[in-house]
Amino acid sequence: MKFSYSEHKNINQIIKTASSLVLLAVLFLAVACTSNNPEELKAIEDQTILPSLEVTDFETFVTDSGKVRYHIITPLLLNFDKKDDPYTEYPKGGQIITFKEDEVIDAQIKCKYAIHKDKDQLWDLRNNVEAVNQDGVVFNSEQLYWDEKEEKIYTDKFIKITTEDEVITGYGLTANQNMSEYEITKVSGILDIKE
Repeated sequence: MKFSYSEHKNINQIIKTASSLVLLAVLFLAVACTSNNPEELKAIEDQTILPSLEVTDFETFVTDSGKVRYHIITPLLLNFDKKDDPYTEYPKGGQIITFKEDEVIDAQIKCKYAIHKDKDQLWDLRNNVEAVNQDGVVFNSEQLYWDEKEEKIYTDKFIKITTEDEVITGYGLTANQNMSEYEITKVSGILDIKE
């Protein structure tokens, strides 16, 4: 059987079109056959487990009546405001600087991980937490809670307090929110570092 040039050209077009359709079908099937992992499907279905906001290199000043109260710095912020108990997560930690009425630094806290419960106005600061008050007293612990409503900081974990004269260690701490007044629940050691 012989084909004319125009018929040969049409057959080549049909073959190219058919090849393109087959390739398109294969790609469609490859995409359609992605994972049916139950966790992934649940994440797609349940939007409350995904953050509604994700911000990298976040920095903000929180004001009250026109006065700066807090300065928050973090490499990553995840906001979960669709949850029943909404919260903001800081999975890479960060720093919080608090200010007095005259906008002088009152205290600073650094940590490697934090969660802020929006309704309770409660910070849960974890992993290598270091707080410094206005007098230069340094507080180290693996976890500190900061209750903004009650204006207090507390923990039941191990705490180390370093002042100009001594290092105090123990378990449990209660302090006001600028950490100028504090009390260790159970003192385990005091080391005098005066020269």
